[in-house]
Amino acid sequence: MLSILLAAVGIAPLLNYGLSATSDLVIRDLGISETQFGLLATVCFGCAAIGNVAFGKFADRQPDIRLLLLVFGMAALAMGFAALPAGYAFLLVASGISGFAQSFPNGVTNRILAQRVPKNQRIAWTGIKQSGVQVSQLIGSVGFPMLAAVIGWHGASLIGAVVAALLGVLAIKVVSAVPLLQAPAAAAPRSVSGQAASPDTASTRFIVFALALFGFINGIGVQATNVYIPLFAVRELDFSLVAGGLTAAVAGVVGVSARVGWGRMMSRGVPAPKLLLLLAVLATAGGLGFLMAQQAHSAVLLWLAVVLHGASALGVSVVLMAALLRAIPISRMGSASGIVSAGQFGGFTIGPLAMGLLISSPGGFTAGWIAVVCIYLSCTLLGLFLVFRRRRSS
Repeated sequence: MLSILLAAVGIAPLLNYGLSATSDLVIRDLGISETQFGLLATVCFGCAAIGNVAFGKFADRQPDIRLLLLVFGMAALAMGFAALPAGYAFLLVASGISGFAQSFPNGVTNRILAQRVPKNQRIAWTGIKQSGVQVSQLIGSVGFPMLAAVIGWHGASLIGAVVAALLGVLAIKVVSAVPLLQAPAAAAPRSVSGQAASPDTASTRFIVFALALFGFINGIGVQATNVYIPLFAVRELDFSLVAGGLTAAVAGVVGVSARVGWGRMMSRGVPAPKLLLLLAVLATAGGLGFLMAQQAHSAVLLWLAVVLHGASALGVSVVLMAALLRAIPISRMGSASGIVSAGQFGGFTIGPLAMGLLISSPGGFTAGWIAVVCIYLSCTLLGLFLVFRRRRSS
């Protein structure tokens, strides 16, 4: 069950990570600019943001099996479209479908946790299943360049489509075999700070808004960085295509460990505001690392920045989702998860396009990394506000 939850979270972003890892090849093959390449991620995450808002209540009313079919089926369809050598327009369509596939995973996997997994395991499992995104980043960043070297990036996309379809069949069988708990949601929901909270209080509504806002700001920096790390390594530090993809893969590996670790800290009762502040500070340091790596033309500083990025910015999602499990009842898990996810995907939408515009400008990657640092400083300020607010209310 845990493996299926991880796969459900990670399958939809696979196309985006695969394209990012082979970005230099895709740009040259299609004859597009860096800004046009960034638009692929913008379309993907824009559709994801719209889908999370539009389909939140729909997801609350649908059975788990149907939602999982949507997730895996749309992910397979997206990669199938990308496998067609039909040009840039088809790739935009594929990116949009991939985005809509990301409208449902957080809500349905959170609900499966709340209804089918014992309470003492839920928060820890949240950290593991949210690491599915970074597992996807690892597989896409390593697998796509290696496959592209043999069968091209269209062929790599086709392999991804087949894998998504097979995982979808497996997911349906596994979830169907695990029964609902006898008494889900017997306890009152709890706030981010760990105190009991009513789902209709202003405090709970503020929690959802604050988590969505933090996810939005962090999301800008996350995808501005994720989408362009391989291209930065190839063009600015003279890495090979495979080595460039490896930078994103390493960030994914670190992100997997980080999400599991942050999830365990949440399960031990550490408040979400404190963790969010810590992650924002580390992410700011990572952004500075990328900037310094460019200025010094240093591969060592690049790898340090990659590790900081994976450990911090990529770990935010698990804290946001674990905080929701503490604060939101099962009946509203889909819509609340949708709002917070929409905040994240809204940031994901802006980040790649803005970064593409910056690196296409005379300022190049220098301007881009300065913008990323400013974004994470904004997260730090918001984290400080949430920590002080929690202290005043306790």
